[in-house]
Amino acid sequence: MEDIKWLEVVLDTTEEELEGLCARLTANGVTGMAIEDEEDFKTFLEQNRQYWDYVDEGLMEQMRGVCRVKLYVTDDDDGKKQLARWLEGIDLPYTAASLGENDWAHSWQKYYKPMAVGERLYIVPEWERGEPVPAGKVPLYLNPGLTFGTGNHASTQLCLAGLEAYTVPGQPVLDLGCGSGILSIAALALGASEAMAVDIDPKAVDVAYENAALNGIGRDRYTVLAGDVLSDQDLVSRLGTGKYALVLANIVADVIIPLSAKAGDFLTEDGVFLCSGIIDTRADEVQAALEKNGLHVFERREQNGWVALASKK
Repeated sequence: MEDIKWLEVVLDTTEEELEGLCARLTANGVTGMAIEDEEDFKTFLEQNRQYWDYVDEGLMEQMRGVCRVKLYVTDDDDGKKQLARWLEGIDLPYTAASLGENDWAHSWQKYYKPMAVGERLYIVPEWERGEPVPAGKVPLYLNPGLTFGTGNHASTQLCLAGLEAYTVPGQPVLDLGCGSGILSIAALALGASEAMAVDIDPKAVDVAYENAALNGIGRDRYTVLAGDVLSDQDLVSRLGTGKYALVLANIVADVIIPLSAKAGDFLTEDGVFLCSGIIDTRADEVQAALEKNGLHVFERREQNGWVALASKK
């Protein structure tokens, strides 16, 4: 006999509307439901903390005051008919995910939705592919890794906004500390001719290539390497110097400061070094290091206590 497969159906509401929603579901024949609130979300994060380095502030804000009602039906035609009866007269969006061995991952996916960044970029989780993209937006499809950036964090958004301003169509880009590859893939989507990406964590290579493939970007335009440009001269030689119109570093101040001595070597004469991941209390220190190493800071962007600096030789 085959195992029964189940769908977990999730509706989001507010504390004020929760009682009315539950009453309507009960009237529609629902005999059991699970209810989660903001504290349950925090518990979920705590129980799965091995899967991420940080939790985006925007994600926490998104869940503030949200109550989540979960229903379960069999993942077949009968279950879907039952769900239609249960949701009759309820005008709320819902998500449905098949339950399997990777249940927690399905739960995580519910917290990520498409997000506009800057004027042109539109970040879309891979499982939302096929949904309409707003007119004039450039979609960037990602399978948000839980170790690497998803695009929600303020420092990544600052860098993405800078990308729109400083990506030169037809010119190459270098991404130092690429993680999921979100920045260099975005640069390619915005018209960069090719991109080189580097991360000290070897796991980043496969993650970045996977996300590039989701966007139709192949290895003919995109190269991802593992290593440390501060200590590996062979890696620096492979990247090449004096050739990039844009160099990106969304890392942390303690890495950007020593990197500032090398970043200028990678730039073309008019190239831009865009660095982010800098907490505001360290921004002046990073700027001083850039200036000391011959890079003039000409723009400073700030968001939620994080800073991005754009500089030129």
